[in-house]
Amino acid sequence: MPRPLALALTAGAALLARRAVRRRIGAAPLWPLPALAEPVSGRPRSRALRLTVAALETVADGVVQLRLEGRALPGWAPGAHLDLALPSGLVRQYSLCGDPADTSAYTVATRLVPDGRGGSREVHEELRAGMTVEVRGPRNRFPLVPAPAYVFVAGGIGITPILPMLRAVHARPGLEWRLLYGGRSRASMPYLAEIEKLGAGSGAGRVTVVAEDEDGLPDLDALFAGVAAELPKGTAVYCCGPEALSAAVEARMPEGAVLRLERFGPRTSAGGDQSFEVELRRSGRTLTVPADSTVLAAVRAELPDTAYSCEQGFCGTCQQRVLGGEVDHRDELLTDAERADSMLICVSRARRGPLVLDL
Repeated sequence: MPRPLALALTAGAALLARRAVRRRIGAAPLWPLPALAEPVSGRPRSRALRLTVAALETVADGVVQLRLEGRALPGWAPGAHLDLALPSGLVRQYSLCGDPADTSAYTVATRLVPDGRGGSREVHEELRAGMTVEVRGPRNRFPLVPAPAYVFVAGGIGITPILPMLRAVHARPGLEWRLLYGGRSRASMPYLAEIEKLGAGSGAGRVTVVAEDEDGLPDLDALFAGVAAELPKGTAVYCCGPEALSAAVEARMPEGAVLRLERFGPRTSAGGDQSFEVELRRSGRTLTVPADSTVLAAVRAELPDTAYSCEQGFCGTCQQRVLGGEVDHRDELLTDAERADSMLICVSRARRGPLVLDL
């Protein structure tokens, strides 16, 4: 075969292959290896890092800790999380729970959720030491802010972003702090031994552990009565756990305390969701979003190439510009400035009237 013809055929085959890959990516429930490239729309992402799974360790019943090693990794502070791209293409967000001073590795932990969306099962059943994974971040929407005292409330795996905070406040002599750590059983609660040691070794810190199978549910009323009586105005309250725990803490906040929440999922509406319309201005289409669905699902039915990833309001891939309407923001990611003209369409909805998106 003449060389020019062979080169042309090779180039043509490569072009067809790239188009086929793009079609598969657009049709897939989640992009394969979404951390490898910038989203076609939405928030710009940080640089992807290829890290080695150096170790997997069971740290409680159903909880696996991953140590992901690399070189000169970007720094982070307590409260930060990573986007972890699993080999299947799923992307999940995990709080960093290791030592911020260790720039050679990131440590995260995840609980197995048998009836979940697949991320935890893949970590527990498929990841092995020596494998390479993609991560992005770290990002921090749950930072430890300066305060005269601290109260931490953690439920189950919600201890992971709290643990580096505990180490930080414990290292400051005389700083008052409280931790209420709840779980189904002591065996299911990761890092329990270290946490109890922190409490025992701190004159100004106090740890309360509540295992449901032994003690029942935690007494939040007693906790916050003590906070109001003993801790100064401006005490920072940090909570991470199931939605019911976050709502209970929010309802009991004493006057003068400052609450910061890290949720396991998007905010929900107390009054129930309603259907609403979304106008896609550039496409000239108007869609109806059912009460039991999302803007993202409705948009992707019309525009299948619309970028998305976590579907929980954490990663920011699906951020879209809002041209009109009032948004009910349910994410934990966007700043107030970003919320003024954009939304995460995987979780946020219309507060009233139709929404107009720049799509």
